Amino acid sequence: MLTSRRSRESAVEAAISRASHGPRNDVWANGKPIVREADTRSGSSSSSRTRSTSSLARGTSALSDRAQREGQYDENGFDRAPFDREAFTAQGQTGGLSEFGLENMSDAVPVTQGGVDKQEPRLHTGFSEFDRVLGGGIVPGEVALIAGEPGIGKSTLLLSTAGNIANANLTVLYISGEESLGQIRLRARRIGAMSDNLLLASTTDLGTALMLMEKYRPALAIIDSVQTITSEESDGISGGTSQVREVTRGVIEVSKALNIPSFVVGHVTKDGNIAGPRTLEHLVDVVCQFEGDTRTALRLLRAVKNRFGPTDEVGCFDMVDEGIEQVTDPSGLFISSDDQLTDGTCITFTMDGHRSMPIEIQALTTASVLPSPRRATNGVDANRIAMLVAVLYKHARIGLLNKDLYISTIAGAQAREPSCDLAICMALASAQSGVAIVRTTACFGEVSLTGEIRAVPRLEQRLDEAQRLGFTQALIPVHQKLRNPGRYTRLQLVRVSSVRDAVHKLSLRAARQKADFSGDSGESGESAQGANARSTRAHSAGARPFTKASTSATEPDQWASREFSPNATPDFGGRAE
Repeated sequence: MLTSRRSRESAVEAAISRASHGPRNDVWANGKPIVREADTRSGSSSSSRTRSTSSLARGTSALSDRAQREGQYDENGFDRAPFDREAFTAQGQTGGLSEFGLENMSDAVPVTQGGVDKQEPRLHTGFSEFDRVLGGGIVPGEVALIAGEPGIGKSTLLLSTAGNIANANLTVLYISGEESLGQIRLRARRIGAMSDNLLLASTTDLGTALMLMEKYRPALAIIDSVQTITSEESDGISGGTSQVREVTRGVIEVSKALNIPSFVVGHVTKDGNIAGPRTLEHLVDVVCQFEGDTRTALRLLRAVKNRFGPTDEVGCFDMVDEGIEQVTDPSGLFISSDDQLTDGTCITFTMDGHRSMPIEIQALTTASVLPSPRRATNGVDANRIAMLVAVLYKHARIGLLNKDLYISTIAGAQAREPSCDLAICMALASAQSGVAIVRTTACFGEVSLTGEIRAVPRLEQRLDEAQRLGFTQALIPVHQKLRNPGRYTRLQLVRVSSVRDAVHKLSLRAARQKADFSGDSGESGESAQGANARSTRAHSAGARPFTKASTSATEPDQWASREFSPNATPDFGGRAE
């Protein structure tokens, strides 16, 4: 038993020293590295396989005593208590895994035996949106990569996070290889991140950065950025493949050994991909993309990889003069605030992670004077628009082929999900007919080439958000199954089977007759007074709740009552083709 106890203690010391001083294939004795001769196969005295006097050894020389300081977390989850050797021995005598996971690495045990079931404590960033993306907070010892375009706000977000944690009486170490201490201090003063617990350092040497992490043992370490830090043990310029890989490996080993969470800033290429080798994303625990349009204040933090939480979460932030603010309820960002009925608009809900957000789609149709009508899109797929226009022409007799079309979303939102097809079609039909859709109406459905409305994923979450925001009517696919439709007490569900059916339910066939720029008026010889009266009735019908009597006997829909013929003359809204 004494031999087994000593072997376990040696395993702890060897594992910590191995993570602190060099690669695993070096020779170790009593927890100390033995310098080996250069690998004759590589022909280089600085081979990565044999070096033991690396920047890790210089930066973390005191880590060999780590076994004497190892212990459990305190109430904050990061400060260490003295090493409890009796508890360690008792844990090993039971035959289960020790609390440190290093009890007997030559054997395997069932996952249901041994260990401690308590959940790892998480450190809160001060931003609930940031915590959501990380899976509930920062896990001790994790290494997260935050990537984004230049000027998007990566440094501002991390410095604000550092200020929030420092104001909670925890030490934060901010290491910058891009800015001087004076520049960082200016930004910290502007965003309100001034605190004695926030330590700043400006260096581009990996050994110095690791030494500072070992010296101060912060609750959070931030390195800005991995492309500017260099290691003397690796050839190449800063930002190169070998340098980025070596720097990342060094930060990961020290973070795991000292249980210090680290945020590493990463650059992106002109294509939007993370710069450096692909192994960079494989090595770290969390990869987050900070994205947004620099012309707007909206920023989205998206988890691409997360070993401690979901990868489909998104956090919303707003860039302001004082720095960055979180947007906990982004429901009003992507819809206009004008309550007046306007034709050519329709609202749908998209899923971004586990969050459902409303998006307003606006459409404008004008008579084209060009041989090839113009198609301008923003926030939607142009190829998808071409398909939907053809479906409207073929199956709903709404002719837009010779019209200039302009389709856009609000505030830079992206409506590229197939579930937005029905809303786009209804916005185009509304713009062509001049009939406004009630703003408390939402449309959901994917449109097929046959004009059928297909089911959309996670419709219940979209409907829940629509009901929470006060929407009263929703067009949904007729074959969509709901687990509990009775909970939508304030939301009337109208099932539609096709684009033709949706146009009929919204009474978008009552077209407003306007003179074209060519001077042609009246689609079928109808007078201007009659067209205006018909448009007025259509607005009233569009504002009514959806019922089977939406098209009453006093206002017959001749198109809906007769048999549809694909060869019939289509409705081009004021000008014959």
